[in-house]
Amino acid sequence: MSHFSRIKTQMKDKDLVLKTLSDLGFSYEDAEGLTVRGFLGEGMPVDIKIPLKGSYDVGLRKRETGYELVADWFGVRGLNQQDFTEKLNQRYAYHATRSRLEEQGFDLVEEAVEETGQIRLVLRRMA
Repeated sequence: MSHFSRIKTQMKDKDLVLKTLSDLGFSYEDAEGLTVRGFLGEGMPVDIKIPLKGSYDVGLRKRETGYELVADWFGVRGLNQQDFTEKLNQRYAYHATRSRLEEQGFDLVEEAVEETGQIRLVLRRMA
C-alpha cells in the first residue's frame, strides 16, 4: 500500500526551484531516472530528489501545471511537511517575483524580512 503524498504547487521554472532549494540549504540531485523511496522499499520517480539522512527522501515531479512535491511523509524525519511546503512556496515566490520584475527593468533597492516572516521588497525602475 502506497503512502506517497503528492502536493501540487505553483512552481513551474526548474531553475528557480533549484535556486530555492539552495537558498533553503537543501542539497539535491537533478538527473534522469531518480526515485524517492518509501514504505517497504516502494519507489516513486521524480525529476529532482532531496536526499535526507536517516529518512525517506523528498522529491519534485514535473507536471503540466507545475511541479508537485512527492514524499512518503510517514518516514520523513526532521522535516515537517507543512513547514517545508510553506517555506518552499514562499522562497519560490520570492525568486519568481524578482525574476519577473528584473525582466521588466526593475532593480532591487531594499529587502527586509518582517517579524511575521513576510518578505518586503522595494524595487525601482529608472525611466
